[in-house]
Amino acid sequence: MVKIRINSFFNRNRKKEPKDKNISQLVKNIDENLQNIKTLLDEPADLAIRKFTVRGSNHQCAIVYIDGLVDGLYVRNNIIENIQLETEKKQLPDNKQKLFDELNQEILSTTSLQIGYTLDDVSNGILNGSTVLYLDGIDKVFIIKTQGWDKRDIQEPVTESLIRGPRDGFVEDLRTNMVLMRRYIHDPNLRFKTYQIGRRSKKSLVVAYIDDVIHPDILKEVKRRIESIDTDDAPESGFIEQWIEDNYLSPFPQIMNTERPDKASAALMQGKVVIMLDGSPFVLIAPSTLGSAMQSPEDYYERWTIGTLLRVLRYLGAFIAIFLPSLYIALVSFHPGMIPTNLAFSIAASREGVPFTPLIEAFLMAVTMELLREAGARLPKTIGQTIGIVGGLVIGDAAVQAGIVSPIMVIVVALNAIASFALPAYSLAIAFRIILFGFIFLAGTFGLYGIIIGYIIVNIHIVNLKSIGVPYTTPFAPTFFKDWEDLIFRKPVPQLTKRPVYMETKDKQKVDKETR
Repeated sequence: MVKIRINSFFNRNRKKEPKDKNISQLVKNIDENLQNIKTLLDEPADLAIRKFTVRGSNHQCAIVYIDGLVDGLYVRNNIIENIQLETEKKQLPDNKQKLFDELNQEILSTTSLQIGYTLDDVSNGILNGSTVLYLDGIDKVFIIKTQGWDKRDIQEPVTESLIRGPRDGFVEDLRTNMVLMRRYIHDPNLRFKTYQIGRRSKKSLVVAYIDDVIHPDILKEVKRRIESIDTDDAPESGFIEQWIEDNYLSPFPQIMNTERPDKASAALMQGKVVIMLDGSPFVLIAPSTLGSAMQSPEDYYERWTIGTLLRVLRYLGAFIAIFLPSLYIALVSFHPGMIPTNLAFSIAASREGVPFTPLIEAFLMAVTMELLREAGARLPKTIGQTIGIVGGLVIGDAAVQAGIVSPIMVIVVALNAIASFALPAYSLAIAFRIILFGFIFLAGTFGLYGIIIGYIIVNIHIVNLKSIGVPYTTPFAPTFFKDWEDLIFRKPVPQLTKRPVYMETKDKQKVDKETR
């Protein structure tokens, strides 16, 4: 009854919308057009409207823009002053349509100009930082790109530190990011396909690819998934990632993200797609595989021996990040006979007086480490680093002194944390940290048998994962031995003459055989 009364109250007090209200199409009267756009935007304080008369005639004009989104100097010099000065020198036609055409072809000195026919065209242009030019008596407008808002300068990537390589990173401005990609790739076949994402936000999204390299089916599938996005807003590229990935329930990232233009351009050269969203400095790379997530552009900037060593260390770090605590629990709790005698005595002595089982002990320490990581990430940089290092040392030492945990457990969890930091992909490291807890419980319940069961389950899962239709474990399984030349071990750069076989690119050669 209450619900019915509330609804009826709002229904009684709701203003009736006028019938046959259709202001989507522009009309010839300039005042009516201006009133329609003010009504649509509810006359915001930053909406600027400037009416003026074209010199040498009695024709009325008006420009409309959002103050703060446009370059005011550009609007004054290239639109208002340009029209007034040029029209003063010419004999203008009395016909308004001819005047409109002359403004388009001879008077307006701007490179980015479109014609708008509807109120939606006008509102989208204004809210995107364009300036709209009305001419009285004409039912269409000029939409001139005059974006001029403040933006962050190009800086070194924050989340992907590097020792050797380019120091520039993507920013929040889409046009700047496109320029960065063109600076790295001067190929005329580099394509940028633009989409509009968000029913209300109407953000620009760009799909970049090299036309004569990428496989057509991959490009077609990416476009299909982008076009299927139906949401009010996509504030960050992470929304796009979760929308278009194959299995959003999986902890494994099927689409990689990066702030580094060199990494994105290298992916384009391999026949992959780069997705850039306006307002986000993180671009997406698809398809992505487990092997590519373990690689870094720096692997190619150093000699092949160093690059191979770094990759081997990462795979070792991945193994430690997943299995080390669970192996310790299984050996101490279920299989102490597998531990060397002296080490077993040392572990037993260090655990004397500890009130918890190895399972509870490892779980408490792992949760504490995750809390320290999260606190260090959320606090300001200067304080966050102190919390991460000093906090870990103080808490670990205090826990050992209090007899809550054993010293060797602190060492095991610390090695586990350090190993997870060695992974180049942050999202993949998070997936391993999630899986870690599952292996801890399996090891504490079933011992080594539990670890084997968990390993089989994880392998079944990742083998069935796909990224834009490409198997996630490629080239491990399905196996492409040719791609193993640049997987864990890396050949010298002059010998890496082909693009990845599993991508089935149009142009398979990176190096012309005739020049070798």
